[in-house]
Amino acid sequence: MFLCLAVTTANPLFCLVGLLQLIGLLVAGATRFTQGTPYERTGQWSCLIALGLIGTICGVTLQLGPGIATTSAVTLTLMTMIVVIELPRRRPST
Repeated sequence: MFLCLAVTTANPLFCLVGLLQLIGLLVAGATRFTQGTPYERTGQWSCLIALGLIGTICGVTLQLGPGIATTSAVTLTLMTMIVVIELPRRRPST
């Protein structure tokens, strides 16, 4: 109930930016899952486009205040880390 009230009273621009950030994080995560598949190139291009979009949003939201700008910067950082950080594969125990 509180969540519904919070969403309806929030700034629509903040909701739009939040939705775009969520999509960006999902695209970055999907890019990791497409590695080594025939869809790897499509995943990489979509992630590059999403990074550009979130980077642009991050620059634009600097004028809207520190709350929304910080959220955009954190999303951009998380997307970059999801794509760049290479975690070692877990070896099966024998």
